[in-house]
Amino acid sequence: MNDDKFNMEMRKFLKKVGVTSQREIENAVNQAMSSGAITGNEVMKVKMTLEIADLKLTWVVDGEIALE
Repeated sequence: MNDDKFNMEMRKFLKKVGVTSQREIENAVNQAMSSGAITGNEVMKVKMTLEIADLKLTWVVDGEIALE
């Protein structure tokens, strides 16, 4: 295994996950605010699941995102 290549590929994947996840969350919050589904002072429970089938890995991160 090439550790440098592995590290670089992992960093690229995690950057993609971070950037696209933030964009999706922002869009969903903006749509919910526009439709009146939320008021803007919520604390939302969030869950992110990482799965790598080849490794039989499933890892879940739970958290909260406060809007105010």
